Amino acid sequence: MDRIRAPAVFSQRKRKKEMHSPNLSCNYEIKFNKLVIFIMQRKMGVTRRTFLMDLARRKGFRVETELSDSVTHIVAENSSYLEVLDWLRGQAVGDISRFELLDISWFTACMEAGRPVDSEMKYRLMERDGSLSLNTPESEVPSFIASNVSQYSCQRKTTLNNHNKKFTDAFEIMAENYEFKENEVFCLEFLRAASVLKFLPFPVTRMKDIQGLPCMGVQVRDLIEEIIEDGESSRARDVLNDERYKSFKQFTSVFGVGVKTSEKWYRMGLRTLEEVKALKTLKLSKMQKAGFLYYEDLVSCVSKAEADAVSLIVKKAVCTFRPDALVTITGGFRRGKKIGHDIDFLITSPGPREDAELLHKGLLLYCDIIESTFVKEQLPSRQVDAMDNFQKCFAILKLYQPRAENNSDNTSKNFDVAEVKDWKAIRVDLVITPFEQYAYALVGWTGSRQFGRDLRRYATHEKKMILDNHALYDRRKKVFLKAGSEEEIFAHLGLDYVEPWERNA
Repeated sequence: MDRIRAPAVFSQRKRKKEMHSPNLSCNYEIKFNKLVIFIMQRKMGVTRRTFLMDLARRKGFRVETELSDSVTHIVAENSSYLEVLDWLRGQAVGDISRFELLDISWFTACMEAGRPVDSEMKYRLMERDGSLSLNTPESEVPSFIASNVSQYSCQRKTTLNNHNKKFTDAFEIMAENYEFKENEVFCLEFLRAASVLKFLPFPVTRMKDIQGLPCMGVQVRDLIEEIIEDGESSRARDVLNDERYKSFKQFTSVFGVGVKTSEKWYRMGLRTLEEVKALKTLKLSKMQKAGFLYYEDLVSCVSKAEADAVSLIVKKAVCTFRPDALVTITGGFRRGKKIGHDIDFLITSPGPREDAELLHKGLLLYCDIIESTFVKEQLPSRQVDAMDNFQKCFAILKLYQPRAENNSDNTSKNFDVAEVKDWKAIRVDLVITPFEQYAYALVGWTGSRQFGRDLRRYATHEKKMILDNHALYDRRKKVFLKAGSEEEIFAHLGLDYVEPWERNA
């Protein structure tokens, strides 16, 4: 089968040695004297490097324009350890033991914090041996210690800084296809592999880079090898072109439509949303009708600014009839994401347990709700992503947005102002939890999906406990373990606490 190949990568031309330029750090106040940064230009370019150096200097870091004896930290972007090693050989550096070789993610973390952050394992290009020198043969150079990587994402800190997106994107396409086919085993195989690669502090460039890593099954390794060799996966491309996958992708994009409904429509011979809408005899649920009616809004991304605006509306509405209520935004926005497809809120209060119907009525009274429904308490499902029986309210909220006006445009007078849409339909999920179960619900509803799966799996297999969004049960001691915070839950499980923004596995 012919494959679409990525453009050939030509060997880099020999670059002229950088002209010596004076160190500009003297123009800025140096706040952190114990470290001296050198940013490699390789795979970065002059403009970006200049910008990053200036940014660091403005924040009080000392940055050298050229590699010198005073440098303590070398920062590289999209470069493996061996690539940095080769570059240093060309600079006639005899011993690298005095350098911290770090990925650009460390530099980014420093800029965000406004101070130096610890050069942890996740930022290092490798686990260095202090006696290692540039004379060491490549075959003896220690690589990333794969055996230290846990199979459980709850034991890994994974930010949004993904160095292996070309692999994880392909894995997620494969996982979604298996999810549509209800093949949970293969779906989880690719999701777990994607989770591991998202954690790696370096880009995978050769098969040796994944040697010893957990969750690297045969299918996964074949896909990685193909992407390394060809720049893309023919299997993932074939899935994207598959008629069934494309139909399910369209159907499930509609609010209120899941895999079961998609399967039913596909068996009926339907292939596109236009065909679904054209079939007048098809019965749709109330939420599915709303999903089609406001499709363009609901399928578009929700920004962080929009999420913040909705958060203010929901908090004001809830606190109007329950002043002591605690309303917390969860999901991807709590993990630091800038965009999402819906907004999840957790609602609790130290007083009597709230009722979903009361919440529902309050939202209708104080918010501009287009469509809504609520789910009363029900027994927890055995499905891995439905682990609670909290009362829930699913709503589509109307978020008004300022309309851009151009007074100089006389053509605007020809249009009826009433027809101009100045609002956007936003999906909002509200979950009501008892105060004593709030911490467990917060862990579960923060996600990510894979992090939650692995946290429950770890509790079951490693600690002989049962974890869901309500509680943690110790099967050995036959007791429920109380927790007033997320930190206490992690402590019960014997795990280091993982911040919300580090759960993006």
